[in-house]
Amino acid sequence: MFTDDWDTLTPDQRLAARLDAWQNAPIEFASPEVAAAYRDRVQLYRDAIGLKKPARVPIAPWIGLFPLRYAGFTAHDAYYDTGKLAEAWDRYHRDFMPDGLAVSTVIIPGRLFDLLDYKLYQWPGHGTPEDTSYQYVEREWMKDDEYDALINDPSSYWQHRYLPRAFGALEPLAMLAPFTDLVEMPFTFPFFLPFTAPPVREMLGKIVEASDLAMDWLQTLIAIDGKQIATLGIPGLAGGATKAPYDVLGDTMRGTRGLMLDKFRRLDKVLEACDRLVPNLVDWAVRACDVNRHPLCFIPLHKGADGFMSDEDFRTIYWPSFKKVLLGLIDQGIVPLCFAEGGYNERLEAIRDPEIPAGRMIWMFDSTDMRAAKRNLGGYQCFGGNVPGSLLTMGTPEKVDAYVKDLLGDVAGDGGFLLGTGIVLDEADPACFKAFVEAGRRYGAQV
Repeated sequence: MFTDDWDTLTPDQRLAARLDAWQNAPIEFASPEVAAAYRDRVQLYRDAIGLKKPARVPIAPWIGLFPLRYAGFTAHDAYYDTGKLAEAWDRYHRDFMPDGLAVSTVIIPGRLFDLLDYKLYQWPGHGTPEDTSYQYVEREWMKDDEYDALINDPSSYWQHRYLPRAFGALEPLAMLAPFTDLVEMPFTFPFFLPFTAPPVREMLGKIVEASDLAMDWLQTLIAIDGKQIATLGIPGLAGGATKAPYDVLGDTMRGTRGLMLDKFRRLDKVLEACDRLVPNLVDWAVRACDVNRHPLCFIPLHKGADGFMSDEDFRTIYWPSFKKVLLGLIDQGIVPLCFAEGGYNERLEAIRDPEIPAGRMIWMFDSTDMRAAKRNLGGYQCFGGNVPGSLLTMGTPEKVDAYVKDLLGDVAGDGGFLLGTGIVLDEADPACFKAFVEAGRRYGAQV
């Protein structure tokens, strides 16, 4: 909570409080000029979110491993060598000066996941070559007959079934009773008996070690990001993250194939599970945004893209529970920053939902037709994207310049627009990426 009377504030008042906290963050900037640059950049976003025309279109690319490759390092270097990670991040921001920080949390601490025997992903040096991003392992991590267990008690399900499968080091969690057993004195001591088992004690030791690794990594990221903010005046673009309920089921629980089959075999359970996850997903985002005193929440969208389901299924299966998450965040003054990966051409009419208040969201698009996005979302929600990663990797600076000029000229003239990349950039020709940023500055001030 930002104030003692938070519960009495309207959603608009809560949003204003979060935006003010972001723009006036108590940061020790390197100079008054840097402080002014920071506040000016945040104002660009405030204007765009509010559907106004900012002084210049904000330049907000999605960044993955590109800074590492630009600095001559590998993905493995980033995941295991904090010195190289810091050097690459510093060089990227100083050389290109975007209007938003590269999201450092996409760079994972490899030693932490080595220790925990994380099974959902492979990463450089642990299942994939040393210069690749991490890769999801598509499996049914939740069984098709476990919907009722998830719906009845998500916390117990995570503890006893999901986490023991996802992390080899956490398998002993299944031996422990639910924490809800801790009620009244006579029933308390039996809860602690399983902690005497050698596998549980070994797990607890790894959890302590993992917590130390996680804290070290957090301090590294704070130092990296803090330096860019304090010395360059580049603001961070997310205070937290969450997901659409359907994506939680499809991305990391049932898997793509499993969830698609569930649509035909147990659709009622899919819908019930999606609704059951809504409060957890709202709470996840609110807690992080409160701690970070930041108004934006990053939400990557996957299984709702064109080609994964029909428009009717999107409207009846994917959108209803996701809309509840969006409304829950908006009620708390948080701006959902939705990254619609893939194409959302068939979804544009559906996401212009009259129940979601205008000027309270950001939609960032990948391969969606931006002129159609303008027709549907212009004057309703801030939107942006979608400079192709293929163009930035295999194009020419001249072609990049022309693409950005045409894009901004077509869709950014009325405001409410952010210039971004269509994908998270792991690879790019530095000359093309420089052309992207420079074109954004040049034409973004002219529209």
